[in-house]
Amino acid sequence: MYFLHPPWFIKALYPTLTWNITTKDKTIFLTFDDGPTPDVTDKVLDLLKQYNAKATFFCLGKNVTAHPELFQSIINHGHATGNHTYNHLHGWKTDDAVYLDDVRKCKEVVNSVLFRPPYGRIKFSQIKKLKQNYRIIMWDILSGDFDKNLSKEKSLSILINNIRKDSIVVYHDSIKGSEKMFHTLPIILDQFSANGFRFDKINL
Repeated sequence: MYFLHPPWFIKALYPTLTWNITTKDKTIFLTFDDGPTPDVTDKVLDLLKQYNAKATFFCLGKNVTAHPELFQSIINHGHATGNHTYNHLHGWKTDDAVYLDDVRKCKEVVNSVLFRPPYGRIKFSQIKKLKQNYRIIMWDILSGDFDKNLSKEKSLSILINNIRKDSIVVYHDSIKGSEKMFHTLPIILDQFSANGFRFDKINL
């Protein structure tokens, strides 16, 4: 079970985590999890460039190690990067010492103070430790691009109806999420840009 649009009580349960980012203008924060992935991340970068859009990529350490040139391309395009653990660990199911060690391993290749827990699952004890060195970024809207039971049309509807000023939106630059992501992302970029929104990266 997961929430495409986290209700207030979930956010209230984790008040020290970042769910939205308050800005003065009409800004949306697109984020991409689980990359970098060949033939996906590079196409995302090209698409973002068309709209002069900036985003934040929460990278898996193992994928950065496997594709360092693609990771460098994210940086060269002016986007922000974040730590998403090295091996995509589920915080609720992982011993704290193992989890924190995996985060440290990712930090060796992704030097960022931004962190997003895979699956959005993280223990209070893990938060306490990580908050000392990281800004933990959650989200306002999940695209659902990873969900095989969610149609691309439904994903688009969820995004259009729920994205607003200051929203943090989650996509996945992965093979699994690519079909729905590449269906909805161009429409979101085009429609919201036409309505005076800008897309920015999460600043440290």
